[in-house]
Amino acid sequence: MKSLTFLTCLVLFFFLSSLAKAQDNTEEKLNLPGDNLNLYAVMKLFQESETLEGFEMKLNAEDSKINNLDLNNDDRIDYIRVIDNVDGEVHTIVLQVAVTERENQDVAVFTVEKDASGHVLIQLIGDESLYGKDYIIEPNYEDNSSSGSTPNPGYTGKTKIIDGEQVVVVNTSPATVSTWHVVTYLYLPTYTIWRSPWYWGYYPPYWNPWRPYYWDYYYGYHSHYNHYYHGHYRPTHHYSYSHWNDHYYNGHRSTSVTVYQHRQTGAYNKTYSRPETRSQGSAEFRKRNPDYGRPAVKPGNNNSTRPGNRPGTTNTKERPTGRPGTNNTNERPTARPGTNSTKERPTTRPGTNNTIERPSTRPAISKPPIHAEPGRQDSRPANQPAARPATGNPGSKRDVVQPGNRQENRNSGAKQNVNQPAPRQSTSSPSARPGNSRPAPSPAPARQTSSPKQSKPQNTERPNR
Repeated sequence: MKSLTFLTCLVLFFFLSSLAKAQDNTEEKLNLPGDNLNLYAVMKLFQESETLEGFEMKLNAEDSKINNLDLNNDDRIDYIRVIDNVDGEVHTIVLQVAVTERENQDVAVFTVEKDASGHVLIQLIGDESLYGKDYIIEPNYEDNSSSGSTPNPGYTGKTKIIDGEQVVVVNTSPATVSTWHVVTYLYLPTYTIWRSPWYWGYYPPYWNPWRPYYWDYYYGYHSHYNHYYHGHYRPTHHYSYSHWNDHYYNGHRSTSVTVYQHRQTGAYNKTYSRPETRSQGSAEFRKRNPDYGRPAVKPGNNNSTRPGNRPGTTNTKERPTGRPGTNNTNERPTARPGTNSTKERPTTRPGTNNTIERPSTRPAISKPPIHAEPGRQDSRPANQPAARPATGNPGSKRDVVQPGNRQENRNSGAKQNVNQPAPRQSTSSPSARPGNSRPAPSPAPARQTSSPKQSKPQNTERPNR
């Protein structure tokens, strides 16, 4: 008996659950023509637009998949035009469809109202012929009293439940709404009232109507945005614009007899006849938006102990010391090419053509010791080897090779070439050229030469080193 009771309760529980789920699904649709134009998606597009002309263009774009209206029932999407009716600081922006050559039907209306403090209130109101009475969408304002609206029973605070899932509510304020690009555009001093120039039979060149989708396909596509729609906007039944009835509803509203007749005959009911297309619409959304809903950065990617450097990271702990482009002077090699370090600068004077470059840090070459001539004052630094003695006649004057100039100095009849390195300019007298400030050499004693050819003055051939 107990098992039978338990089984009965279990069956009843599943039945009630399925019934509640079915009720949730029916709440997503109104069984009215407005089901094929999601006003939450329209509000989101309006917030992201910069001008009314751009808003109209995107609203009628096939890629946006927002407009799915076919009010004249000709199996082609209807073009929605945008018309702004200005009343002081209030803009009533009408979304309208030319059903026939003589009939227009209002679909929805934006009311944009700016108060004396610069705060802006926005509402999107669906026409009662398509959405029923008092179907209004507005942003989630921080304070209900700021918009003058009554508390929404479905509004619980920071989070709310949508389709059985918890949705984070993003609150805003009238001051924040005033910074939307399209709102700033509406209140510019240079703003020209926008009234769409297109009408029945005359449409923009980019307009190419397509066949409407079944409602379940349309809902399956937009259901992925429900977290955003219900997190940023909310339904209400209060009109923030106090002159709504006398200015718009009784003054500018347009209705179509054709739409009324189609509703009475049930011509719009066929759009709900293919529930199996809901999964196709969902698959189309995933195909077009493969990264939607995924976090931009995976957890753990900022771990500084991870080996290697990923492109775009600024982790300098793993950067190699010789990586080009770094400004870390502690890791810069001491012999980096292209630097102006004076420690590695050679002792030769810059700009000379002297091919015998002897850096100060170059180790001494092991050669037989060479002694300077007696009585000659050597101005060469101590770290350079002494001058090589002449191999010619000791009594004759020698030619000196100047830096950058190999022209011989002819001071006597005896010619003798000596491959003598150029001395470095003395630091005590910068203006003096090397070799010209030396005192006159004293006569050197005669040396014993090993070759009798050295006494011949006509030999100008340079001996090999």
